[in-house]
Amino acid sequence: MKKRALVSVSDKTGVVDFCKSLVKNGYEIISTGGTYKLLRESGVDAIEIDEVTKFPECFEGRVKTLNPYVHGGILHRRDKQSHLDQAKELGVEAIDLVCVNLYPFKATIERTDDFDDIIENIDIGGPAMVRSAAKNFDSVIIVTNVEDYAEVIDAIENEKNTREFRRGYMIKAYEHTAAYDSMIANYMNERFNGGFGEKQFIVGEKVMDTRYGENPHQKGALYEFDKHFSNNFKTLKGEASFNNLNDLNGAIKIAAAFGDDNAVCITKHGNPCGFAIRDNLVDAYTEALKCDPVSAFGGVVAVNGVVNKELAEKMNEIFLEVVIAGRITEEAQEVFALKKRIKLFEMGSDKLVLANDTKDFKHIDGGFVFQDADRVNDDEVKNAKLVSKNRASEAEMKDLEIAYKVASLTKSNCVVYVKDAAMVAVGMGMTSRVDAAQCALKKAKEMGLDVTGAALASEAFFPFRDSIDAAAAAGVKNVIEPGGSIRDDEVIAAADEHGMSLYFSEVRHFLH
Repeated sequence: MKKRALVSVSDKTGVVDFCKSLVKNGYEIISTGGTYKLLRESGVDAIEIDEVTKFPECFEGRVKTLNPYVHGGILHRRDKQSHLDQAKELGVEAIDLVCVNLYPFKATIERTDDFDDIIENIDIGGPAMVRSAAKNFDSVIIVTNVEDYAEVIDAIENEKNTREFRRGYMIKAYEHTAAYDSMIANYMNERFNGGFGEKQFIVGEKVMDTRYGENPHQKGALYEFDKHFSNNFKTLKGEASFNNLNDLNGAIKIAAAFGDDNAVCITKHGNPCGFAIRDNLVDAYTEALKCDPVSAFGGVVAVNGVVNKELAEKMNEIFLEVVIAGRITEEAQEVFALKKRIKLFEMGSDKLVLANDTKDFKHIDGGFVFQDADRVNDDEVKNAKLVSKNRASEAEMKDLEIAYKVASLTKSNCVVYVKDAAMVAVGMGMTSRVDAAQCALKKAKEMGLDVTGAALASEAFFPFRDSIDAAAAAGVKNVIEPGGSIRDDEVIAAADEHGMSLYFSEVRHFLH
């Protein structure tokens, strides 16, 4: 018995060969608009949709498949005689396969701000057909992804077209329409409600399952936005765990925050324990490691550049769990091969790549909080307000910039000390800013690091002068903070008493 397939796609990649294979396997092709024209021009004997609907496409193509002959053909149950009888009575012929992908809404909003054009690129008939076919997956194959064409043909030709097979495609179909509708709703809320409507949809595409979540008794997986990991994250050695991915996130954000600089960031449990910028990456790594080599053991290293053989040999002197870079040369990979447990990842670029997400969210019990993504703008330090009598030199301003950016990307309460473009002390995630400062200095002393002449940054204001006094006692020369405390005058006075420069960025960067 001849079967029928309804094919109507915006992405026409591979559709001609797919339809030729369907015809070869006894399917009659029904199609619409541009798809129909392409198939006919390519030698596929397709039937135009209005021959089935007995009604012409109308309203400039807005209505063409919203018709009982289409949806009845898809939705009637083949296992119920009453449905079969009614289909025969109404002249509704079965449609056994639906191949639809939707109007390119995402591409439209990326290329234009013309609202009329955007509205016209909201698909109506497509999602309706997808949902109808998915609902009747007992009898109908629903195909929404061009990458699935080969698997569908294989199933048809090799008796794999089982209920379980169709059920898998049913799930894909509802994921497809849900993601599509979510994108439209989010766009409309962004355009008309500042991005914070009554509903907020967070849609990610699975990249991979992780072996487990934060702990072995938890399941875990990585999902991505806009193909960021698919396009920019390549596994060279090992397997990224759930915790590795969190740690990598912190390291990459810090190392990549400095543009084309040769920056290296070392993290442990998502917190920086080493950072430096140098003329070459070997020196940058060497200086970064000095900050806290104890914590760096088993840590994550993000390299804003290309890891070569020399750098790999230097890194191999201690146990590192993860290295990520713009690229890792084959010679470097051979060096790392000597270490069984190390994991290597690259981004296929000369530098690290950030996704630049515009929104951010955090799960809380029973829901999530949603916000604009924080951005540390390059001009925040350049435009910072000098509030002390003393002024930092150009080189000292570079140290202030480094300290400020690292502090802004590190868990609050946080203070960062930088000297000669290398982090020499850090205190983070503390309940008191005084404790953060004291812990940082204590650690630096234990590591034998001299903070004399260093720059100090705090991601939020100092509420009292005590942190300035402690920094001065340690030899800190320059300080940057947002300002905004009711005791700012006392803090400024303390800086002047100690002959320090003090800058207010007037921008707070809490990270919790």
